[in-house]
Amino acid sequence: MSIANYAKFSKYKELIQSLPHALPEEAIINEQFLIDRDTKKNLEIYYAPFEYINAEARVVIVGITPGLHQMKKSFSTVLNSNNQSGNDVDILHQVKNNSSFEGPMRKNLVQMLDELGLHKHLGLTSTMELFNEASHFVHTTSVLTYPVFYRGKNYSGSTPNILKTELLKKYVVDCFASELNKLNNPLIIPLGVNVSNVLTYLADEQLIATNCILSGFPHPSGGNGHRHKQFVENKERMQKMLCNHFLES
Repeated sequence: MSIANYAKFSKYKELIQSLPHALPEEAIINEQFLIDRDTKKNLEIYYAPFEYINAEARVVIVGITPGLHQMKKSFSTVLNSNNQSGNDVDILHQVKNNSSFEGPMRKNLVQMLDELGLHKHLGLTSTMELFNEASHFVHTTSVLTYPVFYRGKNYSGSTPNILKTELLKKYVVDCFASELNKLNNPLIIPLGVNVSNVLTYLADEQLIATNCILSGFPHPSGGNGHRHKQFVENKERMQKMLCNHFLES
C-alpha cells in the first residue's frame, strides 16, 4: 500500500510541468513554490513532490531535508512524466526512487549498509537494489519533508537548531512524526547525529516507537570527515541490532 498527499501535489503539478526542462535555480526557488518562512531565522521552506509514503516498507532511511540537487531531480521527474501514462502516485513513487539520497551520498550509504549486512536480511545482493527493483522494501524520507534553506543555502540541520526553532519543530512533529506512525514497525536508519537527536526527542515525547532505531549510523555525505571513524566504532552494535530486529519482525 502507498500513501500520498494528492491535494498538495495536485496544487503544484501543473505549475511544475510548465517549467523549462533546464530548471534554472530561479525557476524553482521563488515565491510560487515557497510554502513557509521565518524571516528572523533566515529560513525558507519550498515545495517539492516528496509526499509518497511506502506504508509496507521494512526499512526507513531518514535524512535532514532534501537539498537543491534533490529538489531539481524531483521536479525533473515530474516534468518527464508529462508525456507518459501513470497516475499521481506512480509519479510520486518515481520521484522518491530518482531523488532520494541521489549522487555520491547514495554510494557511501550503500557501502555502509552492505558492510552491516542489511541486504542479507532482506534477501538482496546489495542494498543498492533498494533504489530500484527492491524499492518496495524501503521508505526514504527526511525529518523536514520539504526542502529547507538557511540564508539561501541548503540547511544542514545544525544552525539553527531544529528542536529550538519553532518553524522547523512544527514540521518535525506535524509532518515527520505523523508519517512514521503510518508505517508498520520498520527499521529506522537515521543519517547522522542531527537526525538521531530528532528521533530521540520524538521518542521521549512518545510521538514515535523507540525499539527499532539504528542509532549511531553516520551521515553518508562526503563532507562528513568523521563518518569512517563513527561507523567503525558503532559497527558491531549496529550489526547486533539488525539481527535482533529482523529476528523479531
